[in-house]
Amino acid sequence: MPARVILGVGAGIAAYKSCELLRLLTESGHHVRVVPTPDALRFVGEATWAALSGEPVTTDAWTGVAEVPHVRLGQSASLVLVAPATADLLARAAAGMAGDLLTATLLTARCPVLYAPAMHTEMWEHPATQANVSMLRSRGAIVLEPAVGRLTGADSGAGRLPEPAEIFAVATRLLARELARGRAAREPGQAHAADWLRPDLAGRRVVVSAGGTREEIDPVRFIGNWSTGTQGYALARTAVARGAEVTVVAANVALPDPAGAKVTRVVSARDMQDAVTAAAAQGRGADAVVMAAAVADYRPQTRSPAKIKKDGQPPEPLRLTGNPDILAGLALGRARGSGHQVLVGFAAETDTAAEAAQAKLARKGCDLLVVNPVGNGLGFGTIDNEAVVYGADGSVTQIPRGPKDVLADVVWDLVSARLR
Repeated sequence: MPARVILGVGAGIAAYKSCELLRLLTESGHHVRVVPTPDALRFVGEATWAALSGEPVTTDAWTGVAEVPHVRLGQSASLVLVAPATADLLARAAAGMAGDLLTATLLTARCPVLYAPAMHTEMWEHPATQANVSMLRSRGAIVLEPAVGRLTGADSGAGRLPEPAEIFAVATRLLARELARGRAAREPGQAHAADWLRPDLAGRRVVVSAGGTREEIDPVRFIGNWSTGTQGYALARTAVARGAEVTVVAANVALPDPAGAKVTRVVSARDMQDAVTAAAAQGRGADAVVMAAAVADYRPQTRSPAKIKKDGQPPEPLRLTGNPDILAGLALGRARGSGHQVLVGFAAETDTAAEAAQAKLARKGCDLLVVNPVGNGLGFGTIDNEAVVYGADGSVTQIPRGPKDVLADVVWDLVSARLR
């Protein structure tokens, strides 16, 4: 469904990337009004934004004053998306300043607000910026973690604007939830925005595993599976849109990093066990761990240091040994008092009998087990998925076939209810 989106543009070199973000939004049918800061027009001019959006472009509250734009734009929007969000713009937004049309719009917005920061690493890591980000998040805004990579000049580090397609994906999840929820709670005179806009996973730390592990036979060959990480990345992207601090442990995934998530890359099941265990225990500990990755149950007992040659002789039998059960290990640690997470397992099955799923749920010791069928156009590498979610409390939730982002939302609904 088309929505009204305000695209705020801060005065940073990454402003040129927001042209691509604008194209993605308009091609999806959304009505987009671009509101740059005055200095943002030094990077991309007014004519470019107007031509790409088909809407007028103003930076001050005095143009078209009869329409009261500094109030009406925020009131009528379904989403305010700021990209790039510079250190200066984050500071002014956190302080509640309204010196231009964009910051005034941020004060009047009664809809989700998404910031995509972009700045040099030192500016992002400065205590003032971190305090401003914490303040905005506490008020219900979604502030993405910046990407790590090449900045201006020869510098590299945290502070790069996430890729436009990934920002767009988070914006799409926010819009889907906003339009589904309706606008009744956003009428003037209701409680402060943060009271009803605060995302349900705000302040939560979650870990998501994604992709498929590989177990080496020799330097050339491995035992693996068809998982691409699409469902795991959909879970990560959706959790970001719902306010969570997200760590993804990705096994052999070729997809772009989900905007706003921290990504740790691994290869084997034992690598994943180490990374997931560390991420789940970091800081005050994760609130939820969702094991969406396809983890190999077995690995070769020995790995050949050299390529196994085809020399006319039959090869030695490949002997396998078991891999650690990461989810069961987390559940055991929780039972011993070393963790408190909501634990979610995924099981890609060709046999989805309820009895087998419930037995697996008990064996793993997790709170939820998401059983999704594979084959017949479902499962690995597809855009759609379907599942049945079994709960340790005896609940059964059917998720009909649909986009993997929709399945992710249902899973986080179930996790959120258990966190409360």
